[in-house]
Amino acid sequence: MNAIVWAMAAPVAALLAMLASVVLSRKRDVQRRQVCLLLAISGLLSIAGGIIGLFAPPSTTSLPFGLPWLPVHLRLDALAAFFLMVIGLLLTAVAIYSVGYLRSIARERSLTPLGFFLSLFIVGMQGVVLADDAYAFMVFWEIMSISSYFLVTFEHEEESNRKAGFLYLLMAHLCGLLILGSFAILYVAGGSFEFEVMRTAELSPVWASLAFLLAGLGFGMKAGLVPLHAWLPEAHPAAPSNVSALMSGVMIKVAIFGFLRLVWDLVGLEQSAWWWGGLILAAGSSSAVTGVLLALQQHDLKRLLAYHSVENIGIIAIGLGLAMIFVHFGYPALAALGLVAALYHTLNHAMFKGLLFMGAGAVLHASGSRDMEHMGGLIRTMPYTAALFLIGCISISALPPFNGFVSEWLTFQAALMAPQLKDVFLSALIPFSAAMLALAGALAAACFIKVFGVVFQGVPRSRAVAQAREVDRWMLSGMAIPAVLCFLLGVLPIWVIPLIDAVPQSLLHTGISHSITTSGWLWLTPIAQERASYSPQIVLVVLLLAGFCFAMIHWRTRAKRRTAIWSCGNPDPTARMQYNATSFSQPLRRIFANIYQPQEKLLRSYYGHSLLVKKVRYAVHVRDLAWHYGYLSIRQFTEWLAKRTNWLNERPIHGYLAFTFVTLLILLGLLGVLV
Repeated sequence: MNAIVWAMAAPVAALLAMLASVVLSRKRDVQRRQVCLLLAISGLLSIAGGIIGLFAPPSTTSLPFGLPWLPVHLRLDALAAFFLMVIGLLLTAVAIYSVGYLRSIARERSLTPLGFFLSLFIVGMQGVVLADDAYAFMVFWEIMSISSYFLVTFEHEEESNRKAGFLYLLMAHLCGLLILGSFAILYVAGGSFEFEVMRTAELSPVWASLAFLLAGLGFGMKAGLVPLHAWLPEAHPAAPSNVSALMSGVMIKVAIFGFLRLVWDLVGLEQSAWWWGGLILAAGSSSAVTGVLLALQQHDLKRLLAYHSVENIGIIAIGLGLAMIFVHFGYPALAALGLVAALYHTLNHAMFKGLLFMGAGAVLHASGSRDMEHMGGLIRTMPYTAALFLIGCISISALPPFNGFVSEWLTFQAALMAPQLKDVFLSALIPFSAAMLALAGALAAACFIKVFGVVFQGVPRSRAVAQAREVDRWMLSGMAIPAVLCFLLGVLPIWVIPLIDAVPQSLLHTGISHSITTSGWLWLTPIAQERASYSPQIVLVVLLLAGFCFAMIHWRTRAKRRTAIWSCGNPDPTARMQYNATSFSQPLRRIFANIYQPQEKLLRSYYGHSLLVKKVRYAVHVRDLAWHYGYLSIRQFTEWLAKRTNWLNERPIHGYLAFTFVTLLILLGLLGVLV
């Protein structure tokens, strides 16, 4: 069967899930199961279509609807197939997880809006990946954006969720306009909305750079690159946890796909300037470090994970920036390595971030709270969730032998193997970016030591957490799928990279499969074995032997001396005496105080004397500088401008007609210049 038939069947299954959510609205239990089943089938079809598409030549088709003179064109090539596979992998796991997760929601509210917009959201993402003309791309893009707005505001009773939804919708439409501007440049140059024509369009360096900038800003805003990330830490915590897993795991990766499709495929890197890759590399480096620094200071579990999405999108951008630089200076093998590293991290991040958001949803489901300051000791009452969450923590911290290490190691190799470039700025930027990547990795490990320690270890800090119980088998099974894939992607990269290599073969006409397979299945060699190599299997065996030796030593010294915990003379140790999220991150808050600019408040109450302290209350707030100095300033300027131009709303009808006439003249003038 043709690969595109499998790919087209995936959104059809999602549309059936949308229909089931409406038809079965009065039978909530049946509705929940049927919608999740159809979404899981859509995920499996996406996986099948993606894998077949990676091996098959590009296939196209058109559907008889759309504009009267433009049917909807669809195309499945290696780039679309890879991202369709990524969407399918996480969607299948989330659909299984949702069978149990939605049970608690169904007791409180109708599932029809959630099932309807979740299915439409899936259709939008799959449609963007398959679109082969600008019209279809933008229609599916808007379907994805608008449906996800309703998912973010699903619990609209809370004011914070409504504000998060408004911010998300505002920035989603802004990025849509920027992307539309980039397509407009290609349309004027090629005279058609079809991607096949746009690929052959000839652009001047100025117009090509303008198309790149508009696409970079639009897709960068959707992906959450710093400083365009303001919506992400607000929207992801507001959405239901199964939706958060999809938004963070695959929706922001659809923006990565859009950037690759528009800039790499349609505009073409042969028209790129030297600074294109440098700009992406610098944006990725700043996002990687800024994201993890802000994540370290969060005590809301889902907000912390949202900031780590900013970090990991930065890591992906580092790989893409390196690849663009190497293409411009004529190093195709290194460019392929950078692209493979970015795509591998795209797949890895979808798995471990989906796992972590589902784990956060399990914790929220069991304890009723996202605040880590109220958690603790959950490893005793939720041991399976704790084990699966720990796999996600190890993976996102880039520790071997799990998958996060492989993709970050490949990114390091691309940076470390960079030759001396003619441009001095880029020659200095590449090692600086490698250093920022190393710093982000170390800080991520520290952050997830904090997360796992505060949430799962110690003793409960609230009665609700103490009464928490393990989630059901559906939720555990949904989390187990990405957990297993995190392990397999870390141990067997030699089997996965040849699949991903179809994308650089398509875009760059070169790949790294030949170097990967020369040293056999045991060694991963990006370029050559004498340059660098890594064996995840050997690392796994060494770690298992070390663990076995530790267990034997521990077993031989079973005698333990138990005594009461020293509590500074207090006879009754309490949960307040253990480290919480705020105290754990305090040293780093001091080190990076110039970046955080923390606002601290210390309040004391006394028993009538300054030496008799009754109660101490400490609060700290860390500002996102991009939000405080950027977006708030824009809002203040907009409000000031609106007040100053309020007189325009008081004009008579002749004034409005004059404004309309002048606007038409300006637009006609611009059209004449473009044509």
